[in-house]
Amino acid sequence: MTLKERITEDMKTAMRSGEKDRLAVIRMLQAAIKQREVDERITLDDAQVTSVLEKMIKQRKESITAFTDGNRPELAAKETAEIAVLTPYLPAQLSEAELDALITEAIAATGAASIKDMGKVMGMVKSKAAGKADMGAVGARIKAKLGG
Repeated sequence: MTLKERITEDMKTAMRSGEKDRLAVIRMLQAAIKQREVDERITLDDAQVTSVLEKMIKQRKESITAFTDGNRPELAAKETAEIAVLTPYLPAQLSEAELDALITEAIAATGAASIKDMGKVMGMVKSKAAGKADMGAVGARIKAKLGG
């Protein structure tokens, strides 16, 4: 079963069980997927659906920060609930040890010696860890390992 099919099945389940909040978030996700498919005139595969999911989760995390700074805890709580609905569709996240091993392997493979080589290392890690790790945190770790 593809990720899109799983999302559709979960939407039907949410409809049947009357979970209005969950249903709204899943419909929003389907709309985002459909919008990208129409814009690019393609059918998204699982990797592309995952990138849509990551983008939506990143937007919600930024909103939580803004709402918290703006003293709007009720809106921050709503965004947190939406993240809780979206997160299960992402692939299993890499552990700290797996991520460190991946970064070390990429540094060795690219021959990176300084912060100037960060782009090469990041490109290699991104291809292997896409959807399985927060790339912002990965970038910070690479920077630390390269002595930035």
